[in-house]
Amino acid sequence: MNQDRAWAATRKGLFELRRRAGVWQIENVSFLADPVSMLLPPDRTGRMLAALNLGHFGTKLQASDDAGKTWQEVGVPTYPPQPEGAEGPAWKLLQIWALERAADTIWAGTLPGGLFSSRDGGATWQINEALWYEPKRLGWFGGGSDAPALHSISPRADRPDELLLGISCGGAWRTTDGGQTWALSAKGMRADFMPPEQAGEENVQDPHLIARCRDVPAVLWCQHHNGIFRSTDHGAHWTELKAEPSSFGFPVAAHPSDPDTAWFAPAVKDERRVPVDGALCVTRTRDGGRSFEALRTGLPQQHCYDLIYRHGLAVDDRGEQLMMGSTTGGLWASGDAGDSWQTVSAHLPPIYAVKFG
Repeated sequence: MNQDRAWAATRKGLFELRRRAGVWQIENVSFLADPVSMLLPPDRTGRMLAALNLGHFGTKLQASDDAGKTWQEVGVPTYPPQPEGAEGPAWKLLQIWALERAADTIWAGTLPGGLFSSRDGGATWQINEALWYEPKRLGWFGGGSDAPALHSISPRADRPDELLLGISCGGAWRTTDGGQTWALSAKGMRADFMPPEQAGEENVQDPHLIARCRDVPAVLWCQHHNGIFRSTDHGAHWTELKAEPSSFGFPVAAHPSDPDTAWFAPAVKDERRVPVDGALCVTRTRDGGRSFEALRTGLPQQHCYDLIYRHGLAVDDRGEQLMMGSTTGGLWASGDAGDSWQTVSAHLPPIYAVKFG
């Protein structure tokens, strides 16, 4: 990962950011005026992907072999033919919501909730039929959209055939055999939006994002619609945690090497979805969730209404730098693990995702 380069996918283009002499600046813009829903940063060869959501013109996927200098359109994930009378939303690609690498495979999560894989750098895609035809999928539903969304893909660096997925609303799912078989993995999560007798059902949970500790892969963090959860056994069981000023939010960033450290961006839940008291902060735990501290230095503390989307908070490979982008175009960077923040820009388009690399 390039520690001095980051990317912001926004409603009006993909912005490349560079850090020079300790200061982050906008270096380049690709796809100006087009909504970029997700990106996959460059690998060692310079191969990267950008997903565009063009509304009437559909979802498109662009690839670059020179780290974003030039682009060419490639194929997008496609669903099988929908049987006549099939239940649920139409089998039509609405958005690419997640892109992740695991060894020689690129994984994509989509709306509606499908998982796709590519072994040729994103040129062609295959749907994971085991998950798509999983009978429990008929119990999934949309959390903020009409269709369920697969937004979190957490691979294990040491075992690329093991993945944990997050689906809104469909809980967490785990495979240990490269996607040939799947099992629910959301025990301990709580869905207060369901009737009390169904609140603990794994298949209706709404994880907003799930992130894994790279070097201690048994540890996973989840920002859920109903709070913050942590697992120390690869997602088999989850424990609820309490944070101030709020346990509600969308993003979570897991420290790559310290399993006790993670960052969140709290908000007022449900109808409002704005920072608590109009003051933006990032909450951080360094003790596995037993306590949280609110980090505010350098972030707006009055009349601030920036919401951070689920992919809008990122940490670098060393766990030192953070980048955060908001729905109102605010972009902030931290070089000291969140203790203090500097404004990169206050005037970008709404930011959907930020990534280092």
